[in-house]
Amino acid sequence: MNAAATARRPAAFSKLGAFALVAGGAALFLAMLWLIGADADFAGERGSGQAHVSSNGLNGYTGLARLAEAQGYSVERSRNAADLETYGVLVITPDFFGDGKEVGEIINKRRFRGPTLVIMPKWWTNTPGPNLPPEDRAKFKKGWVTLSGAEPTEWPDVLPTGYTFKHKVFPEPVKPVVEMVKDPKTGQRQARLKEQPKPAPPPPPARWSGMGFSGVLPTSSMLYAIPPKDHEALITDAKGRVLAFGIGLGSDEAPTSDDEAEAEADIYNERIQPVIFLADPDLANNYGLADPQRAAAALALIDELAATDDIDAVVFDLTLAGFGASENLLTLAFRPPFLAATLCLLVALVIVGWRAFQRFGPAAAAAGPDIAFGKRQPIANGASLILRARRFGLLGAPYAPLAARRLAERLGRARHDAQAIDAALAKRLPNEEPFTNRAARLEAATRPADILAAAQSLDELSSKLQQGQSSA
Repeated sequence: MNAAATARRPAAFSKLGAFALVAGGAALFLAMLWLIGADADFAGERGSGQAHVSSNGLNGYTGLARLAEAQGYSVERSRNAADLETYGVLVITPDFFGDGKEVGEIINKRRFRGPTLVIMPKWWTNTPGPNLPPEDRAKFKKGWVTLSGAEPTEWPDVLPTGYTFKHKVFPEPVKPVVEMVKDPKTGQRQARLKEQPKPAPPPPPARWSGMGFSGVLPTSSMLYAIPPKDHEALITDAKGRVLAFGIGLGSDEAPTSDDEAEAEADIYNERIQPVIFLADPDLANNYGLADPQRAAAALALIDELAATDDIDAVVFDLTLAGFGASENLLTLAFRPPFLAATLCLLVALVIVGWRAFQRFGPAAAAAGPDIAFGKRQPIANGASLILRARRFGLLGAPYAPLAARRLAERLGRARHDAQAIDAALAKRLPNEEPFTNRAARLEAATRPADILAAAQSLDELSSKLQQGQSSA
């Protein structure tokens, strides 16, 4: 295959197609980097059924975050453990099996930093099962759950001194009683469940009041707290059971077991930040916010904490629900102040990619192999060199003697003297312009068009002589 055939072969991709491939690959690569840095969850079901701010189930707190945003608060849904030390209001939602020591460490670290709202868990939940009627299952949206039962937690017992409390449920569940009976056949004693009386119907939902509002809980199951000594009851039921209480509200003192922390507070004259525990989350979760009174009370708890230092930011923690994302270089690259450098780098990459598709001048060499056999490639290389150097005036002087040699061979002359060639041409082609005139015009030409016209004039003489010899 020669160079001309290679040059005529069409490109595998057009310029637009190649650009689309490069741009698409670059976009996918950047998206991959961002997703790795953001630690995105593709499974879609991680944390399903848990009580956290990103859940839109009955036990989730998506509604509370939206309500706070509607009231003018700057709301952040944080998956970074570093945000636990925010100076704004921090809302944490520990799980049933949460680590009380971990919650205690969070409270201790925030003692002089910012107020905290701790919302206790309540409901065991399930996703729609196969026993659910199809028409009801079709109504369920992603993230919705069914409530199985209410249960208190035990980890508040290990909170720091002054924050510990008992978490209880009302009404108390009936515990099965085991009795020992004698088997009439074997005579051996064996354990069996004692027959229980028919359960009484559940009581009506309890009434609550506090924070300037009152109403009824959404279900008859209620969680309450037996708080520590130094507390302020914020929301109670009709029997005086505490549904929400605060520690350190409206006071410069709060319980602490850390003498070093107390000394630090005295040195810097810092106020110990308050903590509110919400024992029954049905006052603040999506289930509870269906009632305007409960929604107003939940927002009032946040307002109570924000009023301590005129705070306008609320951070909902997701790390305790298992959605923590570690800090890494990719995460930092897409966050201020490093975001500016990342954007500059991306713009530079776009400019480099755009310039890669633009030619900086004529092609370095024609299509074909770098080294070819025969005379064609050296001639093409020489012509390209002259073309790049733009020394066209050097072509006329060498070409005229070459044309004289060809004409002398056609006329049968041993010498290619210009005068002798003119004399021979006068006999063979009497009507043609003499060779010397044409050669002089070629040597005097400087522009490419004039050089080409003069060279073609010399070639015409050679062609006419060859035609005359063929006719003879």
